[in-house]
Amino acid sequence: MPFRSRATLESWLDEFRTTREGGALIDVLVQDGDGGADTGLVIVPLKNVSTEIYMQPAEIGDDAWVISFGARAKAFELSPAQLQGYAAELALAASLCQFLQEKSLGHEEPAD
Repeated sequence: MPFRSRATLESWLDEFRTTREGGALIDVLVQDGDGGADTGLVIVPLKNVSTEIYMQPAEIGDDAWVISFGARAKAFELSPAQLQGYAAELALAASLCQFLQEKSLGHEEPAD
């Protein structure tokens, strides 16, 4: 079943950074897929909130991507400026997820 390798995701993230402002803190973490497949998990750390966003295909081989928010133990408060920063971070994450979804359309990983 096709998947996006960590190397592929890192190259797509590099491309995203050259075409859009921001994203310096975004990273691809190792995530072992079925049968030891070299898949990756895209992580978006947030400056204004003590949680993170991660994104991945809805299922291995799926062109659709989903965004998940890390769990939080308690509510948080933000100033208006912090909320604007949080909104900008969310917009960047949404843009990246859309970019990854578009790159995934018809993508097949090369055989080893």
